[in-house]
Amino acid sequence: MSQSVRNIAILAHVDAGKTTLSERILFAAGEVRRPGKVEEGLATMDYMPEEKERGITIESGVAHFEWKNTWFNFIDTPGHVDFGAEVDMALSAVEGAVLVVSAASGVETQTVAAYKKLREAGVRTILFVNKLDNPDYSLDETLINIEEVLGVRPVLMALPEYKSGKIESTLDVLSKSRLIHSESGEEVVDDSWPQVGEVSDATEKLKKHYAEAVEFASNFDDEVLTLAMEGKPVPPKVLLRGLKELAQSNDYALCYAGSAMDGFGVRSLITALTFFLPDVPDFGSEELGQVIRLRHFKGIGEISLFRSHANMERKVWPAGFEFSRLKANLLQPVEEIRSGDIYAMRAPFETELGQVISLDGTIPTCEEESQSSIRDRYQPLLQTRVECIGAEDFFHVEKSLNTLSRMDPSFRVQKDDGGFWYLHTVGEVQLDVLLARLKREFGCEVKAGSPEVRWQERLCREVGPVENTFQLGPHKISIKLSATPLEGDAHDIRLSAEFLENAPREILAGVRSALLESTEIGVLGKGALVGVCFEVHEFTWTEGALPPMIKKACGDAVVKLIKPADVKLYEPIMELSLECPVNFAGLVTGDIQSRDGKVKEIGGDGKTHFLKADIPLRKIFGYATGVRSISKGTALYSMKLLGYRPATV
Repeated sequence: MSQSVRNIAILAHVDAGKTTLSERILFAAGEVRRPGKVEEGLATMDYMPEEKERGITIESGVAHFEWKNTWFNFIDTPGHVDFGAEVDMALSAVEGAVLVVSAASGVETQTVAAYKKLREAGVRTILFVNKLDNPDYSLDETLINIEEVLGVRPVLMALPEYKSGKIESTLDVLSKSRLIHSESGEEVVDDSWPQVGEVSDATEKLKKHYAEAVEFASNFDDEVLTLAMEGKPVPPKVLLRGLKELAQSNDYALCYAGSAMDGFGVRSLITALTFFLPDVPDFGSEELGQVIRLRHFKGIGEISLFRSHANMERKVWPAGFEFSRLKANLLQPVEEIRSGDIYAMRAPFETELGQVISLDGTIPTCEEESQSSIRDRYQPLLQTRVECIGAEDFFHVEKSLNTLSRMDPSFRVQKDDGGFWYLHTVGEVQLDVLLARLKREFGCEVKAGSPEVRWQERLCREVGPVENTFQLGPHKISIKLSATPLEGDAHDIRLSAEFLENAPREILAGVRSALLESTEIGVLGKGALVGVCFEVHEFTWTEGALPPMIKKACGDAVVKLIKPADVKLYEPIMELSLECPVNFAGLVTGDIQSRDGKVKEIGGDGKTHFLKADIPLRKIFGYATGVRSISKGTALYSMKLLGYRPATV
């Protein structure tokens, strides 16, 4: 098949209209008969009950569509900060992205974070300014805001045209055409426009923006520059070539504007995705592909979202493998896989995030760092105790929790010897969704406690050495251990030269793993123990000692070594960014100060009040409900971890 393949993601701040735009793209491409509405719980790509209930994207939805002989895999990513790991995983599998900016709010905190992620991942980005169905929102002000905050020059390639306060059409700069709605609601070219010799505001706007596009593209294409300097017209095909070069620059961004809700500007955007995104890269000749997400469907079980690195027909697929198209939660079997394309995969073994699979269906013996690197980026801020309602469900619950942890690298499970678990989550929304999925997808009935802040415990003095011995039958393990404080959040484990020289690899790995696991539990049970260096002075074992014995001996040694008086608590401090109408500024600010928040930045334009504040996480539980009540639902806010400071409670 000669079709090009493009993998794209769509990112935005919460409520910027990201999922609505996704629906409109699918409608414009003919994939759905009518675009589903988020507020009605009908969005095609928000298929989880938790997504329909909350009106937010949680898992990166996947859909496919064709446009101008190009096959697109379209990934709609979450905008809520609790599900940032979903965005990271999506970006590992795409060549391009659409970043949605709301004209109602401008560039917001999560918009900046998303743009930074795109830059770091090297993903080519096209901007879409949304919500211009309201003529009170200014496109020009939004473009200025984009340039000031994101530090990139937006090159406007499509813009709305109004009549009687409503969008009437889209003006497409490159084709110099006017797009209107057909009877079925699709955007089509208005063949009757312009009339011969007609000069209007619309034709003048197109002329102006075409000239600007030529000016910007002349920096990247010699022919465009020569024609422009000679005062000659630059044909669209020549300008297109220059804009393709411009699209690769970090100093400029192609920008399309309109309304996802009303379906204006979408067709021009899709055409841009065809023109301006790079081809899929070349992959290793011996690779079948890579696992980029894990999913679990009730009645089906676990599947892998899989990016193919090979062209292969069904008859030569590795034994036990099956591939399907994944559209939201529907699986459609395929007869071949193509390099660069994305599929749902069923494998004969349990897969891991980031795992590369060889052509013969085996796993190469190499380091798999994708999952651990993403886990390191997300600091769990909450911990919640969970236990079984019935003892007979223990192993089923444990297996289900571990599956959810593998699917979401920002969620971690810590098993306690008392027969319960601590769930470590980024935020409250993530916790609520995980508990709902545990019941709905896995049939697990559990009792969950109230979420608590996950503090940091820091060793404040040198301790030890201590000796500890554990014996089970004929097997005996002894360890002599000490610990010293370290700067930062890192851990270090130093093993004696004799131990390193004489111990087999599995014993060394077992000791390191056991000591690191003990730091996750902490000493006070308030959070992880960080900034500590363990030194193993002596370690002896009898032949045949099992890994659980090593874990027990090391864990008990840490308990004996570090006492509550040896550690100090540090609490997480959040940076809160908030905006609201000015008439609520006093109430909102007073509420933040009552929560021990320190306002450090205030701004606004006379209509909208903006502030940034540092606030302890323990003081901001349930903030969404509180600020909604105070501001009558008008306040928008986001939070991110600022750091840790010594606890005062």
